Formats: sequence, C-alpha cells, structure tokens
Amino acid sequence: MKMISLIRVMAAIVVIGTFAGCTSSRTSESTGQYVDSATITAKVKAAILKEPGLKSLQIEVETFKDVVQLSGFVNSPEAKSRAGQVAAGVSGVKSVRNDLVVK
Repeated sequence: MKMISLIRVMAAIVVIGTFAGCTSSRTSESTGQYVDSATITAKVKAAILKEPGLKSLQIEVETFKDVVQLSGFVNSPEAKSRAGQVAAGVSGVKSVRNDLVVK
C-alpha cells in the first residue's frame, strides 16, 4: 500500500516537472515560444539578405518573445535605420531593438 502511494507521488512530481519545463517566465521561453522566435529570426535574416545595401553577414539577429535584437556593424546611419525597418516589417515581430553600430 505504501509502495503504491510512493509511486503516485513520484508520478505526480514527474508530471508537474514536465509541465513546469514547458512554461515561460520573464527570462525564459516556452518550447512553443522558442520555436516561434527561431522562425522569426530566420524570416528577419532572409529579409535582410534580400535588402540591397545591407551587409547581412555583419548583422546578427536574435529573437526573444517576438522582440528582435539587431547587433553588429553597418556602414551608415541609413543602413542602420533600414535594417530596423526591414526587421519591423516581418510578420510576428512585436518590436525591434536596433543595437547596430555604424563604423
């Protein structure tokens, strides 16, 4: 009888731990959010690649909870602004943090 109770408690702990691992917090994403962020990152990178005048290899893109961060180097203030506009125009992007540096 005690063994059955112990097994039930252990099973409950495993279930709770599994669901806790799939939820998000302020500093982490759920599995679904992580996949969404990866998709947005890929779309932003593709859009930047298509944009004439942007050196896409020098622009890093990261996404966390639908907020895109651009980092790296560009040659002009106009390129920095354009990269931000391109990123903001991608479906699913809530906001853009443009940390590009003009060199």
